[in-house]
Amino acid sequence: MTSAPQSAAPRSPDATEPPAAPQRLGASGVWTGAALVVVLIVAVVLTGLWHLSQGTSGMGAWDLFRGLLGADVRVGGVSATDIFSGSRLPRLAAGVVVGLALGVAGCLLQSVTRNQLASPDTLAVTAGAYFALTVVAAFGISVPVLASSGVAFVGGLLAAAVVLGLTGRTSGSGTTRLILAGSAVAMALDAGTTMLLILFKEQTTGLFAWGSGSLGQLDVTAASRALPVVVLVLILAVLGSRRLDVLGLGEDAATSLGVPVRSTRWLAIVAAVILAATSVTLAGPIAFVGLGAPVVARLLASKVSALRRHAFLLPVSGLLGALIILLADAVVRGLLGAEGATAIPTGIPTSLLGGVLIVVLALRMRDATAAPSTGAAGSPAGGSKSVPGRRRFVLVALIVAAALLVCLVVAMLAGSLWLRLRDIVLWFQGAAPSLIDYALDDRFARVAAATLAGAALGLSGTVVQSTVRNPLAEPGLLGITAGAGLGAVYVISTGFLGGGQGAMVAMAVAAGLVTFGLIAVLAWRGGMLPDRFVLVGIGVGYALSALTTYLLLSNDPWQTPRIMTWLSGTTYGKALIDVAPVAICLLIAVPLLFLLRRDLDLMAVDEDTPRILGLRPQRTRLSLLILAALLAAVAVVAVGTVGFVGLVAPHLARGLVGARHARIMPVSMMLGALLVLIADTLGRTLIAPSQLPAGAMIALVGAPYFVYLIRKAR
Repeated sequence: MTSAPQSAAPRSPDATEPPAAPQRLGASGVWTGAALVVVLIVAVVLTGLWHLSQGTSGMGAWDLFRGLLGADVRVGGVSATDIFSGSRLPRLAAGVVVGLALGVAGCLLQSVTRNQLASPDTLAVTAGAYFALTVVAAFGISVPVLASSGVAFVGGLLAAAVVLGLTGRTSGSGTTRLILAGSAVAMALDAGTTMLLILFKEQTTGLFAWGSGSLGQLDVTAASRALPVVVLVLILAVLGSRRLDVLGLGEDAATSLGVPVRSTRWLAIVAAVILAATSVTLAGPIAFVGLGAPVVARLLASKVSALRRHAFLLPVSGLLGALIILLADAVVRGLLGAEGATAIPTGIPTSLLGGVLIVVLALRMRDATAAPSTGAAGSPAGGSKSVPGRRRFVLVALIVAAALLVCLVVAMLAGSLWLRLRDIVLWFQGAAPSLIDYALDDRFARVAAATLAGAALGLSGTVVQSTVRNPLAEPGLLGITAGAGLGAVYVISTGFLGGGQGAMVAMAVAAGLVTFGLIAVLAWRGGMLPDRFVLVGIGVGYALSALTTYLLLSNDPWQTPRIMTWLSGTTYGKALIDVAPVAICLLIAVPLLFLLRRDLDLMAVDEDTPRILGLRPQRTRLSLLILAALLAAVAVVAVGTVGFVGLVAPHLARGLVGARHARIMPVSMMLGALLVLIADTLGRTLIAPSQLPAGAMIALVGAPYFVYLIRKAR
């Protein structure tokens, strides 16, 4: 994938003429673009007719057609007219409106960021809108239907502002930074949404399934209200298309041609968020249509020159979005039948499509690891260039170790039943009363799980950030989290190997490692380049998360809170046997990585230095990432899927003790243990006897720190 240039074509230093504005299309170009729009409209109409022929009533296309012409055709006492107006037309209308809105929104966002991977999903607009609507539902705030679009708009706009404010001018080498920032902000918002769904089960009933995107409508009223908004925004965007065309030349060129860059950018972003918020309010967060439709339109631009102008690119992206949604919905219903497809929200097949699309685009991209904007892991952007001395390392290590020891003691004392230090002494002596003995047995296993899993995640994150040379990367990019979640949910939903805890953990680890192998194979094409590996990992993760959501929705609904809690990360119900794999892996990995500390130092510099000094970067990177994957996999055994720890702990350690891995690794392990332990302790004490997932607590705390990291690294 090649990103659009950040500025106009280079000119000689003495050139004085202003950059040329985009030339107007000739008559043949206009007619070609208009013909393409007509062809897409016909395709949407034909697909819509196929879509209308499907439904749970079992009424076929011919019977429906006869009924609409006035024949008395009934199924189960319901007339064809009622089936058409009450079920099939509303679903079709929702698909067209949502697809049109998301396609145009994605096109606008890609144009103003000059980045093919920008979309309402990757910029966290969808996650922000969904979170805002969940907050309203959870706290029982009564909001009229029309006002709910405003709520979604505010949430989406704030999320997009955070992501774009952090990443700045995101083009070229900023692709990875944009996707990491958007994914992390979306992860934090999703964690907040998950926590609300768990805490307010009764008030948010049905929101989880709706959160995967659903075209099911009570009537056509909602779509008829949303359509004028979408059409109006599209018309205004087309009227301003000339500005977007000039903006594609670069900010300096656009300014010299009289285009107000800042206002154009923010008007386009506001328009995109209005469209995305309208879509979320109507059908929930349907993923990746806003990514796929404009990308396909831009690929067609190599054949149809008219698509190089936004006057045609915008409506074509919208029509492609409508076509993608209708095809996804109709194909699933055609393959599984209308009854079988009811358990699969439309957002699931589109998420699969989006994940595959990110992988394809990542495989086409040229690596940007040498770009200064990425920030080498060895010397984080914005960090201090001085090398801390040994005395500082010892002091930091002692302070962190002391803090960890204090937190260990507090974690043993805290809970629904607060204990005293004397109770711990009696427990060690085997003389504690039965109630205290039971409480401390349970807490000891949970404390051990949190501490060792946090240490494993901190060490894994250190290796990942160094080998891919990106301080904003984390172990989740290895696919362990997404693969483990899919494996665990598969065991629970199918009863595979008995469906017990042991089978769930074994399948989670196996699926996580297989996913890592898949990502490594895909990213190996032309050498395992760091930025490509990151984007392939994100794409595979999105696709597997869609499959996980499908299994979760098709499972017994009474199991949903249990699965969501595990996917959010928790130590609840852990025994010492769950901690053993983590302890064994750490005993093996720590000395091995300490021996490889010089290789880690070299890999964090650039691609050429290790090769000059006799290392093979691709082979060394793969070996180190395998160790990181094993550490992340065994952490899943102990605490489920937990994010942010492998991101925050290594970065904190690097800022405190410098870039040498002999110092980073022990401090990162202790900081990782500290983070998970604090999150777990707070999760089981803040609203005791109810409990909050440790992973959700970490995400809520880790997101602000991640915001700070990206802001500092700009």
